Amino acid sequence: MESWTDLVEVSGSLVTFRGTWIFASDGQVLTSDSTLRFRDRDEVRASLSGHGYIVDEIRDAPDRPGREFVFLASRPG
Repeated sequence: MESWTDLVEVSGSLVTFRGTWIFASDGQVLTSDSTLRFRDRDEVRASLSGHGYIVDEIRDAPDRPGREFVFLASRPG
């Protein structure tokens, strides 16, 4: 199988990718478009709080410090 990913568009906090896979067995081609929305810490915290969660801690992701966060949250009750 051969595969690759292309960056299609960046628009503010939205990033669109296109993945392509070609299967060796029959040459079938599969493509998939995905759009990711990257939110900042405050936006994620507000979203969690808005859904009833209490943000207990925000940590740096161990493999991407300063670039990705891990939110530890709990829901009372």
